[in-house]
Amino acid sequence: MDVQSASSVVLQALTQAASQDTAVLKPAEEQLRQWETQPGFYTVLLSIFNNHMLDVNVRWLAVLYFKNGIDLSGRLLEFSKASLRAGLITNFNEPVNQIATQIAVLIAKVARLDCPRQWPELIPVLLESVKVQDILRQHRALLTFYHVTKTLASKRLAADRRLFQDLASSIYGFTCSLWNHHTDSYLQELQAGHQDAALSSLERTLLSLKVLRKLTVHGDVFGLSVTVVSVLFVLFVSLCLSGRLVGPGSVCREKLEKTVILYTKVLLDFLEHHPYPFIPLIQRSLEFTVTYVFTDVGEGLVFERFIVQCMSLIKMIVRNDAYRPDKNVDESNAETLEAHRIKSAFFTPPTLAEIGTRLVSKYFLLTQEEVAMWEEDPESFAVEETGGDSWKYSLRPCTEVLFLDIFHNYSATLTPVLLQMVHNLQGPSDVDDPAQLLLKDSVYNAVGLAAYELFDSVDFDQWFSNQLLAELQVSHNRYKVIRRRVIWLIGQWISVKFKSELRPLLYESFLSLMQDPDLVVRETEQFLPYLESIFALLFQLLQQVSDCDTKMQILHVVSCVIERVSTQIRPYVACLVQYLPVLWKQSEEHNMLRCAILTTLIHLVQGLGAESRNLYPFLLPVIHLSTDVCLPPHVYLLEDGLELWLVTLENCPAITPELLRIFQNMTALLELSSENVKTCFQIISAYIYLSATEFLQNYAEALCRSFCDLLKDITMEGQVQVLKVVEVAVKVSPVLASQTFQPLFPLVFRGVLDGERYPVVMSTYLGVVGRVLLQNSCFFRTFLMQMAMELNQEVDHLLGSMIEMWVDRMDNITQPERRKLSSLALLSLLPSDSSVVQDKFCGIINISVEALHDVMTEDRETGTLKDCMLMNHLEEPKLSDDEEPPTEQDKRRKLLLLQDPVHTVSLQQFVYEKLTSQQALLGEGSFQALMETVDSEIVRQLQEFLQGL
Repeated sequence: MDVQSASSVVLQALTQAASQDTAVLKPAEEQLRQWETQPGFYTVLLSIFNNHMLDVNVRWLAVLYFKNGIDLSGRLLEFSKASLRAGLITNFNEPVNQIATQIAVLIAKVARLDCPRQWPELIPVLLESVKVQDILRQHRALLTFYHVTKTLASKRLAADRRLFQDLASSIYGFTCSLWNHHTDSYLQELQAGHQDAALSSLERTLLSLKVLRKLTVHGDVFGLSVTVVSVLFVLFVSLCLSGRLVGPGSVCREKLEKTVILYTKVLLDFLEHHPYPFIPLIQRSLEFTVTYVFTDVGEGLVFERFIVQCMSLIKMIVRNDAYRPDKNVDESNAETLEAHRIKSAFFTPPTLAEIGTRLVSKYFLLTQEEVAMWEEDPESFAVEETGGDSWKYSLRPCTEVLFLDIFHNYSATLTPVLLQMVHNLQGPSDVDDPAQLLLKDSVYNAVGLAAYELFDSVDFDQWFSNQLLAELQVSHNRYKVIRRRVIWLIGQWISVKFKSELRPLLYESFLSLMQDPDLVVRETEQFLPYLESIFALLFQLLQQVSDCDTKMQILHVVSCVIERVSTQIRPYVACLVQYLPVLWKQSEEHNMLRCAILTTLIHLVQGLGAESRNLYPFLLPVIHLSTDVCLPPHVYLLEDGLELWLVTLENCPAITPELLRIFQNMTALLELSSENVKTCFQIISAYIYLSATEFLQNYAEALCRSFCDLLKDITMEGQVQVLKVVEVAVKVSPVLASQTFQPLFPLVFRGVLDGERYPVVMSTYLGVVGRVLLQNSCFFRTFLMQMAMELNQEVDHLLGSMIEMWVDRMDNITQPERRKLSSLALLSLLPSDSSVVQDKFCGIINISVEALHDVMTEDRETGTLKDCMLMNHLEEPKLSDDEEPPTEQDKRRKLLLLQDPVHTVSLQQFVYEKLTSQQALLGEGSFQALMETVDSEIVRQLQEFLQGL
């Protein structure tokens, strides 16, 4: 692209691209995209955005296209031209701030590629440019200096980090002098009353501090940075004090607050990334933060974000693991001991008492804004976010987290302080004294937060009986602050220290509170055993509120209630069952609320048991939507949707066409191979237990194909899960399942023959083979012949190899049921005149005797031996009070066990019958010769087991 002739063409295209008319804009954008890889294009763009006479929008676009060009795949050859790089830093006089910022960013992008090796002059030019007297040029150079430093600091390869550390060492002192100079200039201009000049200096102070932050944290200049930061504390204090001259209406106010916050970020980052180099700064950091936040010095100066930062700094120093000596002090390093000494010397009892008292009596107090929010929007007030990392940004969670850390580390000192505050507030508070009510709310908050620390110091049962219970019963509207806090306080202590005999009094109080006209007081997550009343009140509350977060909280409580009372919920859920479909429809745009509905449905289905079939018109479409990976909501709903699908099957009394149809979603789910695949296998097993014939007839081919694909690329644990499903299928429906999963059996059979080295996998292989051999012997013989042909071996040889490996790997099988199954399966080969079977007779008897040792126990009544795995058809286990009633699937599995040879055939009797049949087949002499192949001790044990038969 010829630069001279192209300039006007490119300028015209940029002008059209800045148009609001899409008919003009689109062709221009396409033309500009085609030029992005043309030589000379970026030189033209440089000349355009450096021309201050042109339209601002056109220049803005020119900068953006230049910057985006750096992000193109492959490095543009044009960037290797020194003239182009030099053109970027020829002058720093861009008058438009937004364009100046974009130019600084694109210079930083080029620097990331070329600096310092291909662009060694960049940093020297910037350092010279920030010294010039022209304020605009100085500011633009500083802006560029910051973005270049930020970009270079973000590179993480070892070589790049070393280069940045070398750069930091060479310019750190200069950058500090910049910060000092501009801070001094700001303070001088401010004292002189020159607000605009002060603001200009403050902007440059902020930029130089941003550079300093990157160098301090990422530059590996610890010795120098500690010295410099210590010196900077003096200027920083002056900066903070300048706030007295900068009122809320000052032009400098916003920029000053940003600068103050940035300085605290320098300290926080330095402490987080380099705790040991920070040790010399601990004393001054604590003195500074505690002075400004917990004494009167900060009055009129501090603002919320600054308080949060200071508290975060104290918290990080208090809880830093690097500053905590080992239990054996002699094993601690010298740096840790020094840090601990500094902390111990600073946190004296008077200092701790002042911090603790001010946290509770000042920072824990509900603000006027919060009280107003309570009155105007109680739902938003009740669900205000206080979890996660909110303590890093919000004052209330920050104060609570700091209180917890301070109290945990210095509980011996702070416990008496807090208990004295409680003592001072004994008895009911005056409803006409808002300050007293708010202070009691704060103190109760502190006692709740520190519940575990106060375990040995507070008789909570007595306090509840003598005071808290009475406070719950004060119905005055202004006392709602205390009612709400007492509910929360009891919730904190109930799992720590609360007598069970006091709970009826608590439940009675909660019933009245759930009818409180104030929504905030009524939202509590305590389990309420007065079921009919409380469930009706919860449902009423669920309908009244409109905020999604509030509904989620109430649904969580509803789920807890249903989960706790289980089937006893059935008489009370009719209204909820009718309302949930309405709520589901209303929550179409709120996936997290839908997750809460799914959780409620899971517990509801479990509580309703077989009666949950009445929910199917609503329930099954919900499951289908939640588990369809082709629909966007599955990203949020899949895990809960799968769990709901599973419990629905477990509690289903009989298969329905609609429930069967949902399984169409499963193929795609198995292809995901996600962490939910285990639940998918449980769902498949549940379908098999529910209706194996219908299920396999409809989905056998697709399911077998999915399993074959999975087994090609899955972990050992995954293989076991797949084969367990196959084992269940063979157990439930031996004939149909054997045909269905026949394509999988060669893999299983080869695994046995090859002696699979993972015991759990081998055990599962033998479980599948054992089921087929025992419960579908015709199929097994046919399959064995097919494998013989496939492997070009004799059938007898193959059978012998299988038995030999089975006997050899019997120790891999640890479950008694599978050990008995193996014995029954191998004994089922008898009687036999096959030389191979007779050759392996000794091994079969060895396995059988081992299994007899596993299952035979002495009958207490008769004193004879019996098979402990045999199940009585009439047995109905009694449930203890804390046991859940059996699900429909539990009942199906019980019926299946009553048909399972493992639980219906006496191993003792089976061994006797098989040996008797073998004796009859061979004759006495040949049979005795066969028995002589067995170890005499094994024969003796066998005879003991068979006595009396």
